[in-house]
Amino acid sequence: QVQLVESGGGSVQAGGSLRLSCTASGSTDSIEYVGWFRQPPGNEREGVAAIRVGLPTTFIANSVEGRFTISQDSAKNMVFLQMNSLNPDDSGIYYCAARRDGEQWYGPLVMRTYNYWGQGTQVTVSS
Repeated sequence: QVQLVESGGGSVQAGGSLRLSCTASGSTDSIEYVGWFRQPPGNEREGVAAIRVGLPTTFIANSVEGRFTISQDSAKNMVFLQMNSLNPDDSGIYYCAARRDGEQWYGPLVMRTYNYWGQGTQVTVSS
């Protein structure tokens, strides 16, 4: 089993920045990818970014390209989402997710790819 805990959410004005953290514990050696997803109010959850654990392979959604960056500290089992130039459309609950190595692959920003989920952290961007 893998446990994921997100932190770093909060309220910020448009144009501001936030850095989200995801800390993994448990059977972390089994994790191949970590992804960030978000769910705006009244909308479906969508993939934002993903990173292959221990490697520089990253994926960024078109909607946040150039503003969001995903990175990791493998030694600490942490993945970060740096969010810059935030706008109200970026508001929502942000979730960290982890994929077990060897599981069915549906794509790096597809929910079904991931086996474990955190509880989420709220991000609110005001205009």
